[in-house]
Amino acid sequence: MTELDVNQVRANIDRVRDEIDQACRAAGRNQSEITLIAVTKNFPSAAVEFAVAAGLTDVGESKAQELSAKHDALSQLAVNWHFIGRLQRNKAKSVVAHADVIASIDRLPLLNAVDRAAQDCDRFTPEQRLAIMLQVDIDPAAVHSEGTDGGAARGGVHPAELMALAAEVARSGALRLSGLMAIAPLGQDPAPCFERLASLSEMLRTEHPSATAISAGMSADFVPAIQNGATHLRVGTALFGARPLPSN
Repeated sequence: MTELDVNQVRANIDRVRDEIDQACRAAGRNQSEITLIAVTKNFPSAAVEFAVAAGLTDVGESKAQELSAKHDALSQLAVNWHFIGRLQRNKAKSVVAHADVIASIDRLPLLNAVDRAAQDCDRFTPEQRLAIMLQVDIDPAAVHSEGTDGGAARGGVHPAELMALAAEVARSGALRLSGLMAIAPLGQDPAPCFERLASLSEMLRTEHPSATAISAGMSADFVPAIQNGATHLRVGTALFGARPLPSN
């Protein structure tokens, strides 16, 4: 869909909601447990407006510049903005100023940069902290290796370093750990990868019981994500059609 059509977007959202409901019923879960995040990367601001008109309240962006532009242009809308892309430290201040959730923290230097930016931002205080998720690498190759690389090809802290990074969040000045995020590795069956993520989430909650969110599953794999406990789904193509190429 090159040009967005509000009726088509609404129909797509209804269809995805039905699929979520069916997957939840099969897994013995309730659809109310699921937050559907409309991923509008590379789409115009109209995509956000259409999603909100259809009843969605959560929007995901992967680029700092795109997040800030849409946030400012659509400030009249009641939207929870999720930053879900790989984040560079020099973009931390901009993202902190516009995001309600940062879901892609995967290394200590980035965590520290985001914490400093949040402490300097009047949106957040020690009592009202910025929600973050730790992105974890669920590629089987990472899980069974001992080395760390600060994030694999698709991003993510090595599972062996997850609890140490979570402890740093607990010591931060303006951050709140809400849970985990992961992307199923390319060429892998997503189901066992999401099962692995669910186990990591269970381990995380032994020391951080309020970190209950699991952001997993995109347009092609949100059903197995639901079957393995996902609470947040990041869906773009299934809602808006094929993503246009970036203009720059």
